[in-house]
Amino acid sequence: MRTLLAGIDSGTQSTKVLIVDAKNGKVLGSASQGYDLIPGLAPGAKEQHPHTWREAAAKALRTALRQAKASPSELKAIGVSGQQHGFVPLDEAGEVIRPAKLWCDTSTATECEEIMEKLGGLKSTIRAIGNAVLPGFTASKILWLKKNEPKNFKRLATVLLPHDYLNFWLTGEKAMEYGDASGTALLDVKKRKWSEAMLEAIDPELAGKLPRLISSDLPLGKIQAATARELDVNPDVLVSAGGGDNMMGAIGTGNTREGVITASFGTSGTIYACAEKPVVDPHGEIAAFCDSTNRWLPLLCTMNVTVATEMVRNDFGWTHEHYEREAKHIPAGSHGLLLLPYLEGERTPNIPAGTGVWLGVTPKNFESGHYARAAMEGVTMGMNYGLRRLAELGVKPTQIRATGGGAKSKLWRQIMADVFNTEVVTLKVSEGAAYGAALQALWCWRQHQGEKISISEITDQFVELNSGETALPDKASAEVYRELQEIQDDTSLALRNVFEKHRQFVLKH
Repeated sequence: MRTLLAGIDSGTQSTKVLIVDAKNGKVLGSASQGYDLIPGLAPGAKEQHPHTWREAAAKALRTALRQAKASPSELKAIGVSGQQHGFVPLDEAGEVIRPAKLWCDTSTATECEEIMEKLGGLKSTIRAIGNAVLPGFTASKILWLKKNEPKNFKRLATVLLPHDYLNFWLTGEKAMEYGDASGTALLDVKKRKWSEAMLEAIDPELAGKLPRLISSDLPLGKIQAATARELDVNPDVLVSAGGGDNMMGAIGTGNTREGVITASFGTSGTIYACAEKPVVDPHGEIAAFCDSTNRWLPLLCTMNVTVATEMVRNDFGWTHEHYEREAKHIPAGSHGLLLLPYLEGERTPNIPAGTGVWLGVTPKNFESGHYARAAMEGVTMGMNYGLRRLAELGVKPTQIRATGGGAKSKLWRQIMADVFNTEVVTLKVSEGAAYGAALQALWCWRQHQGEKISISEITDQFVELNSGETALPDKASAEVYRELQEIQDDTSLALRNVFEKHRQFVLKH
């Protein structure tokens, strides 16, 4: 009889499930279930109902198990990866009070400023928790609820994150592991404890509404009987601690020791590394997160990656293959056409009021292929802004492991290598977060069986590179992007005040 693991990745656009063989790490079944944001919300607000994730996870898991031809007794452990930072408010009965405000919700910038002011400003905040309080993080969403929906805040009994909510559905247990908890801006990442100063700045009773913290290698518990019946699995299935999608992506890409850097090119973009000690950015641009292996995960996040390229692709009515053909014939630098890809605000650099800007439009480059390539280049340089900041903090890449939709494009991988001026590789299992969730579940299950094994031993054995998709930097193109990067950075800085004036104009009209 086989020993199978399930990795669930609950994202902003869909939930993906992988069924993995514990013996060899092979993916035996996979499924995905899509969904949308709640429409018609105020500018900057991004919300989903947690029941949407639960229903999608159940459907995708059942489908993936059927594809793997799995019997109920073969599934031994489940790991859950979830979009970070989303605020799931539960009442005393464990029911969802209102839809979750998501990581990409930028409507809480005012609350961020209020919280940091109470802590004594940006520098004092970073000293207290290791991070700035950004609109994407959970902390400001809690204060927003208190200010804007006091009746709902009065009902608040438990604060959970998206992956915690799925764990609660699976096990009936309420908990957070250190990695995802560090993305709330409520945790002192150096001490791995809730920050009393931060909690007091939001609400004196908030501490009693936070779940217990658990180590990343511990099981949360076993699947509860009602959920086991819903999923048609045995009730002795172990559920691991799980983690945020970036933390699980690190495991799924083998980023479990220093020197490797993962770059995820999805709707948003993230770049992160494994660190043996906290990496705190005094400017607050790099997130000083814990990871889901009981170490740390310095991370940068940009909110706009494939959202920008998909906007261009859809506007021209192209397939992905057609998009690449059009962009391929345009030289590096797109004849001066440059995109600032802050379509709905940005997180790194922190520009909540940012919008997209096309710079350098001329009759020569006012053509579809140029816009296609410039979109790829613009979002990649947006991520490189943060990568260079990571290097200033001592985290320097020897290799970048690319994941997400953007990594599927040969042209885009070359642009990555040239912009980052570093070797770029891909993985045989492209769904890094779901695969990482399955591998963390394996780590947890094997330790639960009494075996002493490290997560690095597991990833070394199972995570494989796609040798045929390696991209090496081209010296001439790298120099073009070095110059263009400087122009993008200068333009971004020069427009900060303009973005805010523009936001006020839009709100007024």
